[in-house]
Amino acid sequence: MSGVNLATIGFTKTTAAKFFDRLKSAGVKKVIDVRLHNTSQLAGFAKADDLAYFLKEICGAHYVHQPLLAPTDDILKAFKRDKGDWTIYENSFMRLMELRKIEERLKPDMFEGGCLLCSEDKPHHCHRRLVCEYLNTKWDGTLKVRHL
Repeated sequence: MSGVNLATIGFTKTTAAKFFDRLKSAGVKKVIDVRLHNTSQLAGFAKADDLAYFLKEICGAHYVHQPLLAPTDDILKAFKRDKGDWTIYENSFMRLMELRKIEERLKPDMFEGGCLLCSEDKPHHCHRRLVCEYLNTKWDGTLKVRHL
């Protein structure tokens, strides 16, 4: 396999129009929601049922919720609510992915034309970036990642 094209995107600090335009312009065929809780009130257009509808109608894309790629509530709360350290969060989440053996439970071709979705507007402090980095260490850099 020469490489799997995968994008990532966050939905906060943007409008619905800009969000869907970025996905459509990037040619995304499937949005893989990596949030633990996909009924967020942060943006009405990002709630699971509404998002699936908008993706299909606006972008011709499918919606998949993949909580296997989300941190646990404990990891999230320690970082968000308790204003924890990013390094601790990152290490905890990387260990969790290793324990879950996500690289064995998922296959690279499942991500082709996909886009990992989370709430964070930028990838540098978001677990969607960590998912890509982790899988690329296990899959010899197969994922060709672009952050939208």
